[in-house]
Amino acid sequence: MPPWDVVVSSWTLNWPALAITVAAAALYALGLRTARRRNVRWPWWRTMIFFGPGLGSFAVLSFGFTGAYSHDLRWAFTLKITSYLFLVPLLVAAGKPLTLAREVLGDTGQERLQAFLGHRVIRVLSNTVVAALLGLALFTLFLTPAFYPMRTDPVWDSALTVLVPLAGMLMVVPIIEDGSTKDATSLIIVEFIFVFIELVADALPGVLLRISPQVLDGATQVVAGHPVWLPNPLRDQQLAGDLLWFLAEAVDVPLIILMFVRFARSDRREARTFDELTDEELEALNREHLKGPRLREGTHER
Repeated sequence: MPPWDVVVSSWTLNWPALAITVAAAALYALGLRTARRRNVRWPWWRTMIFFGPGLGSFAVLSFGFTGAYSHDLRWAFTLKITSYLFLVPLLVAAGKPLTLAREVLGDTGQERLQAFLGHRVIRVLSNTVVAALLGLALFTLFLTPAFYPMRTDPVWDSALTVLVPLAGMLMVVPIIEDGSTKDATSLIIVEFIFVFIELVADALPGVLLRISPQVLDGATQVVAGHPVWLPNPLRDQQLAGDLLWFLAEAVDVPLIILMFVRFARSDRREARTFDELTDEELEALNREHLKGPRLREGTHER
């Protein structure tokens, strides 16, 4: 493992990460300013989480040791990408940026935001099952020769810096943010089952990386002049497998808890909807349900 002084003194400049950090901070700050001008009370601790653990963790991963050594160390790259997908979105979404946007936007802005969130492509990508499967597909690439160009090619690095946190946000935001989705409780149950299976399956690439007796990405040569603490390629791969295995399993718990919270929230929303119905409306709804689709079609034909 690297000495502590190497960890704290290593840094690099990641331009895509810098652009994302500055843009996210500026938009959130603009939202806070608008909220203050409109006398909208916003919890200070959400702001602290967004700027501190949220954007702070993204900056440390991008500019710190993991960003500087992700080209040379499989385990540093694995730590960075896995945290991009699981840890950073959880911390950023805890700041409720989408809820803040809804609080400060006017009618036109809210309509545009809702139109964007309701677009077919966004709804498909933000489906918890689809986003989770994208994560599994990404980790499966770690078992192939594509792992080497992914961590060494600047184009790959820029693409992953943008796309992986976005995929994580699409997976986490529907669970955390209030009103981000209005799925029926039955659909959430189906999503929960698939996500539970997929989150468990996320650990499989890590297990295979750990137990493989050979270097899977084919990069077996040790770089000349490498630091003495740099592990050999096989040990590096084993450490990457350990990290992927641990992080994929560790994040399962909060995500599953959040799925339960989302289920409870949807159940309460549906209960309030039924409570607001009059006796006549509820009786008509029951009759419509008991008729069934076939009987209704036959009635229309007659």
